[in-house]
Amino acid sequence: MSAVDAPPVTSGTILRFLRVSLHVGFAVLLGVGMVRLILEPDGGAGRYFYLALSLLLAATYLVGTVAEKRFSAGALKRNPRRYAVVWLALITVMWAVLMFGTVEFSWLVFPLFFLHLHLLPRWAGITMVLLMTAGVVFAQWRASGAAYPPIAVIVGPVFGMGFSVATSKAYRLLYQEGENQRQAADELRRTRAELAATQHESGVLAERARLAREIHDTLAQGFSSIILVSRAARRSLASGDLESTEESLAMVEATAAENLAEARNFVRGLSSPALSEASLVESLSRLCAKTQREAAARGGKLRCSFRLDGEPIDLPQPYKVTLLRAAQASLANVWLHAKADSAVVSLAFLGSEVTLDVFDDGRGFEPERLADTVAGRADGSGFGLRSLRERVVAQGGTLTIESAPDEGTVVAIRLPLEAGVSAGTGNVDG
Repeated sequence: MSAVDAPPVTSGTILRFLRVSLHVGFAVLLGVGMVRLILEPDGGAGRYFYLALSLLLAATYLVGTVAEKRFSAGALKRNPRRYAVVWLALITVMWAVLMFGTVEFSWLVFPLFFLHLHLLPRWAGITMVLLMTAGVVFAQWRASGAAYPPIAVIVGPVFGMGFSVATSKAYRLLYQEGENQRQAADELRRTRAELAATQHESGVLAERARLAREIHDTLAQGFSSIILVSRAARRSLASGDLESTEESLAMVEATAAENLAEARNFVRGLSSPALSEASLVESLSRLCAKTQREAAARGGKLRCSFRLDGEPIDLPQPYKVTLLRAAQASLANVWLHAKADSAVVSLAFLGSEVTLDVFDDGRGFEPERLADTVAGRADGSGFGLRSLRERVVAQGGTLTIESAPDEGTVVAIRLPLEAGVSAGTGNVDG
C-alpha cells in the first residue's frame, strides 16, 4: 500500500497506540523485575513472596486493562471512574511493597506516572507523582548504601517525572482534540441527516405541487366540462331537443375518453397524449375547436380561434407541456368565468423567445385583487392561474395578466429560447 492509499492517522489512532505502549511497557518492566528477582543469588525466602506478589500485580493489572473498554463504554453504570481509582490504588500499593522489598521493581513507576495523571484529577495526579518520585529516590538511595543520595539516583526519577507530566499533558490535548473531532463528526452526521430530511420534504412538496398542477389542468377541468355539458344535455332532453342532447352526450363521451387518456399517461409519468399524437400547433388548434364545441353544447356562443405568428420550431418537451397547459387553463377560465363571446389563442415564435397570448372579450376582473380572491375560495377553486404561474416560472419564463372589469382579459406568457434550437415546419389547422 502506498503512502497515498494509507488510511489517515487520526488522534484516536495515536491515543490507542499510546495506551497499548503504556501497557506493554508496564508488562516488560514487570517481567524484567521478576527475572532479576529470580536470578538474584541471595534472594532468600522472601523471594517467593515477592514473586507471588508480582504475579498478583500482573493479574490485577491485566484485569484492569481488559475492563478498560467496559469502563469507557459505561458498562459499569455505577460510576466506572470510581472502580478505576480502586484498581489504581491496588496496583500502586502492590508496586510500593515490591519496590521497597527489591529495588528492581522501582522502574515500574514510569507507566504508573501516566496512569495516575490520566485517571486522577490533575492536582491529585501530580501529588501522587511527586510522592512516588520521592519513594523511588528513597528506595534507590537505600539500596545504594551511600551516605547521601547519588546524583544519578535523583536525576533519573526526576527527569522521568517531568517527561511523564509533559507527555500526559500532550495525551490530554490529543484526547480533547479527538473528542472535538468526534463531536464535529456527530454534528456533521446530524446536519447531513437534517439536510436529507429537508431535501426529502422539499421533494415531497414539489412533487405534491406538480401533482396538483397536473390534476387541475387535466382531470379537474375535464370533470368540470363533463358536469356542465351533462347539465346542458339534461335541459335539452327535457325540452325534447334530441339532436342537441345527442351532441352533448357525444361531447361528454369524448371528454371522458380524453380524461381517461390523460389519467393513464399521468400515472405513467408521460406528457399530454395530445402532444404525443400531434405537434404543439396542431394541439392548440384542436383545443380551440374543442372549446368552441363545448361552449356550443352548453348553449353558449363562444367563438374560439387560433393564430400562429412566425416559423414554428421544435421546442423542448417541458415548453410544449407548459404552453399547452397554459392554453387549457386560460380557455377553461374563459368559458367558466369570463362569459365571453370570442377568444383568441396566439402562438408566436420571435427568435429569442416563444410567446403565447390568450385574449377574450369577457367581463374581465381586477388583477390586483386576484391573489385575495383565490386565497379566499373555500371550495379550492381558483388554483389555475397560480398553477400556471408556477409552471411558467419553473421554465424561466414570465406570466403577465392584463384585465379590467368589462374590458376582457389577456394572459401573456413569455418563454426564452436558447441558442441552437432547430427550426422546423408545421401546418396550422385553425
